[in-house]
Amino acid sequence: MSNIGYDRRGAWRAALACMVTLAVAMGLGRFAFTPMLPIMLHEGKLDLQSGGVLASLNYLGYFLGAVSCAAIRLRPAFMVRSGLVATAVLLLGMGLLNGFTLWGALRGAAGVVSAWTFVFASGWGLRRLAETGAPMLGGVIYSGPGLGIAATGLLGGLTGRWGSDWAWIGYGLVAVVLIAVIWRIFDDGVPAATAAGGAPQVPAPTALTPEARNDARWLIALYGLAGFGYIITATFLPVIARQALPGSPWPDFFWPLFGLAIVPGALIGARAPPEWDNRLLLAIAYALQAVGVVLSVAWPTIAGFALGSLLLGMPFTAITLFAVRDARRLRGNAAAGLIGYATASYGVGQILGPLFAAPLAQRTGSFEVPLLVAAAVLAVGAMLFASVWWRARAKALALAG
Repeated sequence: MSNIGYDRRGAWRAALACMVTLAVAMGLGRFAFTPMLPIMLHEGKLDLQSGGVLASLNYLGYFLGAVSCAAIRLRPAFMVRSGLVATAVLLLGMGLLNGFTLWGALRGAAGVVSAWTFVFASGWGLRRLAETGAPMLGGVIYSGPGLGIAATGLLGGLTGRWGSDWAWIGYGLVAVVLIAVIWRIFDDGVPAATAAGGAPQVPAPTALTPEARNDARWLIALYGLAGFGYIITATFLPVIARQALPGSPWPDFFWPLFGLAIVPGALIGARAPPEWDNRLLLAIAYALQAVGVVLSVAWPTIAGFALGSLLLGMPFTAITLFAVRDARRLRGNAAAGLIGYATASYGVGQILGPLFAAPLAQRTGSFEVPLLVAAAVLAVGAMLFASVWWRARAKALALAG
């Protein structure tokens, strides 16, 4: 007899375990470098250009990890646990080892395992929520990166006073504690289709109509603009804020604020009615992020950075949710390939952002031009998504009339 609708406790256990997993893998494993960069710059361990390279190596690792997921045939729970352990080890390694080459290898590997953990924890968690009749808790899962980012900012400000080595070790120890808390939960609810080591089976893809194929191309291309548009601020926010507000204690709080803003954005985005057009929602989300990026240039004050962090953070996970939802609109249960292509496009945007911004900022002494370019890219993405939505709506109205 099905237990759907009767296992509320199991649903919350799964949702909270995956939330913590994404907090560790994304917030600590992937984005801890953001609050650590100004500390390592101050210590003379890095300059701005080498910091940008380390950031891009991490994003390259994430790209490679994401595109390799389709070829992995191991149990999701095994992949999640392995990714969590690797994340903790790589964080500790950043504090225990020294040298740009070693750090580059560690940050690249951290990107790979964060992608694996994100993909397999998402799949495990969403399947578990479906089994327990609580799909609405998906927003809880995707609030994890925001909580992890907030934690990295707050911990970085505290442990950074003892130097970057101890800060990285502190991140690793926090990861170990969180992993211990949720470790046993991933014994629960392993889908039968994956328990034998295979990936979940999905229906064979159906042929796309020319219109749907065109929509898929737009989704892949425009999703990459989001990756480029947000990543410059997400990588260098504390550095940018310290340049604009020298001597102020506030720059250490804008990154945690960005993370906290992700949480309501994830919860609200997960509850967007399915009949709302994803392309219009993506256009709105891109526009909000564009304004958030512009504020750090146009209004470089405490209030400007705070509001900019909120506007950049709230749509962060919602953009992913809407893009995945649009892929499912086009491909149904066979959307994995389209989601993979879109994720790869997003990853390319993330890789290019720091490589473009860091050398330019180092030469000019300012992030103003890179940030304006990033905001323009997001604005173009918003306008194009709005245009695609408007044309589709006009066509539907013409056919209906």
